[in-house]
Amino acid sequence: MKKINNIIIALSASFGLTGCSDFLDILPLNDVVLENFWTEKSDVTSTVNGCYEALEISDCINRLGLWGEIRSENMRIGTNVPNEVNEILKENILSSNPYCNWSSVYTAINRCNTVCHYAPGVHAIDPNYTEDEMRSDIAQASALRSLCYFYLIRTFRDVPYSTQPSIDDTQNFKIPASSFDAVLDSCITDLERVKDYAVRRYYADDSNNAYKNSSRITRPAIYALLADMYLWKGDYDNCIRYCDLVLDFKREQYNDLVLRYGKPNNIALFGDIPMILDKPVGSTTCGNSYYEIFGEGNSFESLFELYFITNNSRQNTWTGKFYSNENLSIGHLSAPDFLRKDVALGNHTIFKKTDARAYSSVMGDGTRYMIGKYVYSRVDFKNQNITSEKDLGLVLTYTRSPEKSNWIFYRMSDVILMKAEAEIEKGGEDGYERAFNLINVLNKRANDVTTTSRSDTLKMADYVSSKETMEELLLAERHREFLFEGKRWFDLVRFARRDGNNDRLVTLASRKYLENVNAIKIKLANPNIIYFPYAKSELKANPFLKQNPAYMTGEDSELTK
Repeated sequence: MKKINNIIIALSASFGLTGCSDFLDILPLNDVVLENFWTEKSDVTSTVNGCYEALEISDCINRLGLWGEIRSENMRIGTNVPNEVNEILKENILSSNPYCNWSSVYTAINRCNTVCHYAPGVHAIDPNYTEDEMRSDIAQASALRSLCYFYLIRTFRDVPYSTQPSIDDTQNFKIPASSFDAVLDSCITDLERVKDYAVRRYYADDSNNAYKNSSRITRPAIYALLADMYLWKGDYDNCIRYCDLVLDFKREQYNDLVLRYGKPNNIALFGDIPMILDKPVGSTTCGNSYYEIFGEGNSFESLFELYFITNNSRQNTWTGKFYSNENLSIGHLSAPDFLRKDVALGNHTIFKKTDARAYSSVMGDGTRYMIGKYVYSRVDFKNQNITSEKDLGLVLTYTRSPEKSNWIFYRMSDVILMKAEAEIEKGGEDGYERAFNLINVLNKRANDVTTTSRSDTLKMADYVSSKETMEELLLAERHREFLFEGKRWFDLVRFARRDGNNDRLVTLASRKYLENVNAIKIKLANPNIIYFPYAKSELKANPFLKQNPAYMTGEDSELTK
């Protein structure tokens, strides 16, 4: 009989769901017989939970964060930095670098493949496992699988693609890499097939389980992922369509809140989009939006995030080890001074002095700058009459270690700026105006521009005259909004693919370098260099893989002949 390798233990501690079946508790992990395991609903539940767990392990979460951020202008060397991380920072990436290894992400994919393969069989024999439950489980697994492949193609470009589970220890997927576009199209097709089977919302009240609305895959989460994929594909109409579905869902949720509890003091409409206020009604300090989104986690604006806050079995080692900590100690990575220095003086090129995102993303003492996002649990400051840092009255609160910070994949800000980008790329004066108004939603919130406070300083006429100026505004706003959220390098790659050259990427990414700047600019100009090389171990294991031409030197050349 076939034996399944690495059957997944349930996340009963983190999600409070059904634990492993008695069968899993009795037999050793590698001796679980397939015919005895996939027989009832709890078997599928355990494995679905394991799909989320696979993303939370250190090897996986570290890669998801690092791949999308470290090569951008946002990160410099910190303290006790591992050599393999330092080499990436120096743009000296070799196929022997451990961060070129993708096995942890493929482990997550295989767990998802397993759910999709076996869930229908369980539904056929267990009357307690309904068709709706089966479809929801398959939708969750399909979405997590597509998310994993999305990370892989944005990092490596062409990758092996399979939706079949690896069942026994002798089975290997030695298959050629599928192209970026082929994998992207397959993921979109998969998500389009399952999107309507996902749960819209797990809980409609404020119960202790409400966090699952954004720490489990829901229909709005799939819509956000589809919008992102369509944006990369260049299908801007479909990107906008799915963004609108998410925004409509959030408007509905906001209206429900108003009907049930009255108008909230912490959420307001910016145009017709409900957003968490940075300064709630009646408050004298800013910083509330950071607290609700990153401090408490699972906020009104969240669409999908991994749950670590009270998860006793898992730690977010990416924010815990690579970012800073409550003792103002720099982690493996630090922030460049140009992201934060002298913001309060009012002459900063990135942030206005009233922009809450500057103070909640980067902390510093004037001589060194540390990553603060996901590290603070709360940030409070005053935004009136600011002429120096002292005027802020900045108070930073830590109620947990950064290892217990959730990791956000999608929130409303993503959807708003994806729609804005799609409108810009579609072109036309009306599209530019719609894009500007969307971008300004986030700019207003961050600078506490409401109907009861200061006036807006971002002027439409300064940007809507050309596509180039609108793209610059969009990229700048994405930079401010998503600092250290694992998105910036992917943003630069997406624009480079669209531009057909790396000019914009080179200009922006090289801002962090203090030495060897010209040499790094020359290296980054290579169109293939923006992707990671395949790991040497993968080249040896899979003879169908051909190394990225930018890294075809030495032993790798021999391996891929």
